[in-house]
Amino acid sequence: MLPLFDTPPSPHKPQNPELDRKSSFGSLKPYLPRTWLIFFVLFLQIILLLIARNYHISTAVIIPQHLPEVAAITAVDGGDTECPYGKVFVYNLPHFLNTELLENCHELNPWGSRCDTYSNDGLGRPATKLAGVIPESLTGAWYWTDQFASEIIYHNRMLNYRCRTLDPESATAYYIPLYAGLAVGKYLWTNNYTAEDRDLHCHTMLKWVHDQPYWKKSNGWDHFITMGRITWDFRRSKDDDWGSRCIYLPGMRNITRLLIERNSWDYFDVGVPYPTGFHPTSPSDVETWQEFVRTRTRTTLFCFAGATRGLIKNDFRGLLLNQCYNSSGSCRVVDCGGSKCSNGTSLILESFLGSDFCLQPRGDSFTRRSIFDCMIAGSIPVFFWNRTAYSQYEWFLPGQPESYSVYIDKNDVLNGKSIKGVLESFGQDEVRRMREKVIQYIPRIVYAKPHQGLKGMKDAFDLAVEGVLNRIKDQEREGFKW
Repeated sequence: MLPLFDTPPSPHKPQNPELDRKSSFGSLKPYLPRTWLIFFVLFLQIILLLIARNYHISTAVIIPQHLPEVAAITAVDGGDTECPYGKVFVYNLPHFLNTELLENCHELNPWGSRCDTYSNDGLGRPATKLAGVIPESLTGAWYWTDQFASEIIYHNRMLNYRCRTLDPESATAYYIPLYAGLAVGKYLWTNNYTAEDRDLHCHTMLKWVHDQPYWKKSNGWDHFITMGRITWDFRRSKDDDWGSRCIYLPGMRNITRLLIERNSWDYFDVGVPYPTGFHPTSPSDVETWQEFVRTRTRTTLFCFAGATRGLIKNDFRGLLLNQCYNSSGSCRVVDCGGSKCSNGTSLILESFLGSDFCLQPRGDSFTRRSIFDCMIAGSIPVFFWNRTAYSQYEWFLPGQPESYSVYIDKNDVLNGKSIKGVLESFGQDEVRRMREKVIQYIPRIVYAKPHQGLKGMKDAFDLAVEGVLNRIKDQEREGFKW
């Protein structure tokens, strides 16, 4: 047992009465801290009670237990009930890391200027050639948007986000507006650049961000970024391989990354929808479009828009094209060989609008933008790989894959299974039910045109940012971080 005193008490009684009193006082020392603590707590409670009687809060604030503490403080300070999961602070990075790339848009591609492609805050040129294909009232909501434009779209939306804060102390999350995809894209198609060139922008960003006090507070766990290409473009292992090694650089490990294709085994990768051409300006635009695709007359059972990969043995896309051509009018084909399916043609949209189902094999990687072009047109996607959608976009698509899509294992197709036979087995009621689920989810996979978003309706941007804020809340659980 530990002694109650630092030194053993003397066995001899003190001769001096004054010393005797000191000794008696000393025998109380072990109890004094507890006594004073009790008095202090009682005194503090009295003070708080007096303050409360003279201070009245005009609005009752209910703080749900599942919300992060910062969100609760924000609600008390500003009475803001629109940001239940907290607010986002947007870093003002050196322009070299984002807007300067856009100012030099003519240098982003060795084959020509990309200035038109990324005009209109990343939405691209108005899709005037769709007149007569889409409702006249929605012609202003359609653009030829590039599939790699998400960094620009997210940055512009973030600067006008209703839950953005200019006070970094009150932020739940910190957004890093690096245009990593645009930066590496200019170096991918020529051998005139070194590995250091491809990593320069990411290196520079990490050095800058790591000097910020808010990074040091959490070691990056509450930071996030949009990277506008697939994850594999940022995972270079060797200097002479494809892409940058941004994700592998020291300091990137704890940053949540919003990507159009994620690595399913990396917690910090989050898959977000590819940008499509539809950018509604209001909830009524969405509702008008939903009714338009709901009531379309669809004359073909299924369709496929894509090109073969001639250099690939047993090319799967080639098999799909062959099945389509041999389906006796049940399949509509848009052969995208060459540049026939580049932005500026209505062929793909018309094909999706006229078909019950659309075939969605993997693209050059596991995903492809066509998934979202298809679904926005109210066509039911047919997948052949789980990683094409089911393990990519969980925040945005229904949790029950069979409710909105058809899955046919690629190996069954390779072994001769008839796609037409599978799709003909679905009754009209089943097709109608799946299409309605697709249409219901259209708002969740589009990016609205107004920088403020759609009032009363959440789009893909809203869901992505709220998902990040929720994730940061979850990370605060004891033992979560590693």
